[in-house]
Amino acid sequence: MYTSLLTIAALAGVLSISVIAGAQLQSPAPLWPDGAPGALGKEAGDIPTITVYTPPADKASDAAVVVCPGGGYGGLADHEGKPIAEWLNSSGITGVVLRYRLGPKYHHPIEMGDVARAIRYVRSHAAEWKLDPRKIGVMGFSAGGHLASTAATHFDAGDPTATDPIDKMSSRPDVAILIYPVITMTDPFTHGGSRSNLLGDNPAPELIKLMSNEKQVTSKTPPTFLVHTYQDSAVPVENSLMFVAALRRNHVPFELHVFEKGEHGYGLSNKSTPNGAWPDLCAAWLHGLKFGK
Repeated sequence: MYTSLLTIAALAGVLSISVIAGAQLQSPAPLWPDGAPGALGKEAGDIPTITVYTPPADKASDAAVVVCPGGGYGGLADHEGKPIAEWLNSSGITGVVLRYRLGPKYHHPIEMGDVARAIRYVRSHAAEWKLDPRKIGVMGFSAGGHLASTAATHFDAGDPTATDPIDKMSSRPDVAILIYPVITMTDPFTHGGSRSNLLGDNPAPELIKLMSNEKQVTSKTPPTFLVHTYQDSAVPVENSLMFVAALRRNHVPFELHVFEKGEHGYGLSNKSTPNGAWPDLCAAWLHGLKFGK
């Protein structure tokens, strides 16, 4: 059994990739084979990629989730990438780990463009990968949670006139999973390092508002699962609470778990600790939405 401080459940030129069941792609796939828009070089950090992990064929479902590791928009935490994709595989879900471009070299809107492209990319390969294009989710941790919440609030339907077939796809995720997310860029609850890396040292007030995603929720924001702890001293719990309040105002279904203990960055955590219950809770939530098995 677990004890949570607060649990709220709301009621209301394309590169071809061969995916091997139960295996990782041999190498990450660039999101733009001919070079990413706005690239400032040709090093690894200039090339956004996805790495696809698929569940065993006998367990595979028709759902996929793009995973955005955290790292303050200045790095990518390994324990919030591959292990998360493998955890998704345990529920029959294809895990797609995104390596997005980072600050301070890259600022908004580059990161938003990378996650949008990742969602479009997976959706465009749905038939090839035996996925339902209506079951493409996004998941993020910490600053990656901000990026995932950006995908959930700043999406578009795609460009039907685009020459690149991927760009014709919608970038809207069908579900969002936000784990100890940065949500707001507004003081006093923002994470200063994430804001500086994403928006620069002196962002305009209009840009701060635009990328404070609690202010961008609409009725079209997808159903969302959130986890935070009261004890989080790096990214205050108010980030999740503000997002949930906006979801509630806009009648978007959500489930929120706020545990009392657990410092920031615990990833999958340990099942012997109270906050270690979140993966099973999330899996049950996804199952209820017919994501995975």
